[in-house]
Amino acid sequence: PVAMVAGWTQVGQMIYSFYSPFCHQLPQRSWFLFGDKLTYSLSEIRQVVPESEWWKLSSFVGTPEMGWKVAWSDRMISWYNMIPIFGLLYALLRQLGHPPRPISFRFFLWLLMPLVLDGGTHLLSDLFSWGEGDGFRDTNTWLAFLTGNTWITFYAGDDLGTFNWWMRLVTGILGAWAVAFWLFPWVNHWMTEEIARGEAKAAGCNTLGSYPLISGK
Repeated sequence: PVAMVAGWTQVGQMIYSFYSPFCHQLPQRSWFLFGDKLTYSLSEIRQVVPESEWWKLSSFVGTPEMGWKVAWSDRMISWYNMIPIFGLLYALLRQLGHPPRPISFRFFLWLLMPLVLDGGTHLLSDLFSWGEGDGFRDTNTWLAFLTGNTWITFYAGDDLGTFNWWMRLVTGILGAWAVAFWLFPWVNHWMTEEIARGEAKAAGCNTLGSYPLISGK
């Protein structure tokens, strides 16, 4: 979006193309910057781009009036941004001498489960509805039934503040937490072992001896 609003169109298109293998980039599930709104519904987008095929919708990057689409979906925004933020939190705790031990692999999988479940049901919904915006995860009538239709504007669509918007945001954050506090401590463990091996080799030692799982140094 920054490149597009600055007039660097080719740079912006290159960034969109670079991230396209890693994210569907559907505009109704993305954020728009430098425009009237942060998110737009599928019907609003189709007023500008009257396309039904998802790959054609994905190529829509915005307009000067609507703003410019972030190259990630809202789930990937929370995922990609929160991993380094949680990494900085881990680094701070490590510098303070209290590095967290890795979470268990079972807990790691449990934290990833909401992301897999939410993303998987979205995929099934899109496949059965052919991306027309009337799938079971687009309308969420099942949720409206379970909650007595208490919040009328909360269930359908992908707009800011809807159920789908919140689920993609929250599951991305949970997935980022899982990666940061399972992977980063193990990377720290592996790297401290390598440092110890290098120091032992430099000192002419043949054995590493015992070494703590997580080092604060």
